[in-house]
Amino acid sequence: MLLPVEIETKTLIPALRAILAKKLMDMYNMQEEDISKMLGVTQAAISNYIRGTRGNPELITKLLSIKEVSDMIDGIASNLSTNMAYTPASLSKFIGLCNYIKSSLLICDIHHNLETNIDEAVCKECENMLLKGPGSSF
Repeated sequence: MLLPVEIETKTLIPALRAILAKKLMDMYNMQEEDISKMLGVTQAAISNYIRGTRGNPELITKLLSIKEVSDMIDGIASNLSTNMAYTPASLSKFIGLCNYIKSSLLICDIHHNLETNIDEAVCKECENMLLKGPGSSF
């Protein structure tokens, strides 16, 4: 059984980094090395994100198809392009995006694609916790 934080770490964050890397390169003409510093990963990781060998392509497509998510990503990319990579505003936007994906239960769709045999009682309890927000417990 995967925990929501594992789903974020293993699939969601790599997909978001891939989207951001592509946007920063395509829309803001940034170099891989600069993007890697902003996103806190290696230049090789950025190369993999841009080539599509890292970050789930189906998840990336799904995330970009959701207007709220796409708008939040655009805001983060805009901040990063103006050297606001390590500011509270950029961090807040990224955390807000992840929280939106959890609270809107998009994370559940991601989880069901990773694990098809989730016990429905566990799924419901996790869903309740995600809807209640931080500090909730099982």
